[in-house]
Amino acid sequence: MPVDPQIQALLDAARDAPPTPSLSVAEARALYEARIAAMAPPAHVARVEERHIPGPEGRLLRLRLYTPEGAAGASLPLLVFFHGSGFVLCSLDTHDGICRNLCAGASCVVASVDYRLAPEHPFPAATEDCLTAARWCGVNAATLGADPARIAVGGDSAGGNLAAVTALRIRDEGGPALCGQMLLYPVTDWHRPGTPSYAENAEGYGLTRATMEWFWGHYLTHPETQATHPHAAPLRAADLSGLPPALVTTAEYDPLRDEGEFYAERMREAGVRVAASRWLGLNHGHLFWVGRVDRADEAMTEACTWLRDAFAGRPPSAPLAFR
Repeated sequence: MPVDPQIQALLDAARDAPPTPSLSVAEARALYEARIAAMAPPAHVARVEERHIPGPEGRLLRLRLYTPEGAAGASLPLLVFFHGSGFVLCSLDTHDGICRNLCAGASCVVASVDYRLAPEHPFPAATEDCLTAARWCGVNAATLGADPARIAVGGDSAGGNLAAVTALRIRDEGGPALCGQMLLYPVTDWHRPGTPSYAENAEGYGLTRATMEWFWGHYLTHPETQATHPHAAPLRAADLSGLPPALVTTAEYDPLRDEGEFYAERMREAGVRVAASRWLGLNHGHLFWVGRVDRADEAMTEACTWLRDAFAGRPPSAPLAFR
């Protein structure tokens, strides 16, 4: 279907913005942070606080914790969330609205992880931080007002990659039992050779192929060996069995559409319970526009409903749905 008119209006408004690959990392970070002002006010939550926990290599790792309303005295489910933007850009602040909407919509505690960014901290630093955070949340869930038996991981874009990788690493290396992994338009593979959606949506819809190449160029220091590592490109993992139930969402006008759907199908073939949706008319990053784009509101509702079901022990499993 055609690009959603509300998405097209946002694309038109950003038409004169400089392409991300033309910017320095510092300039790109400032540009992405400036987009916060254009976002709609998110859902209300009862409490937001920050905590520093022990991280890899003796560093402190920052978490931002969101608690929904009506949670006094309750033991709530917990979502450990990893923000996206190519392992290079964005922050707890750019994804504050998404986390508040997930917290309120799924009635869960959300722990948003301030993992280290490339190029200052290239692969595998982000994966180490995310695994550490998930393990810490599992051990300390009760102190967060959360139930250690109801923990999911999730993220958008590169954060979806980190959620998938964290689920793989917990399966293989130990950590809290997960009741779900929420992968929102995730990165699952290296950009070469690329999928048909990389060619179809190479430019003109926000995220471009050139921007993905720029992201990968900063994240991997030795792509000749790292690009096929399953902790960088989970689609390359030899075995996807034994993973927690998954929600995989993609967007019609997104270079990453096909690799997300390939990952969903490979998990399903390995016996994982998977629900997958392709959002027609939408582009990469549409969940930033909840409150401004009606179809983005619907996509957020789907994510929150899936989380509620996963936390209740009834995650759906269904073939790819076209929304």
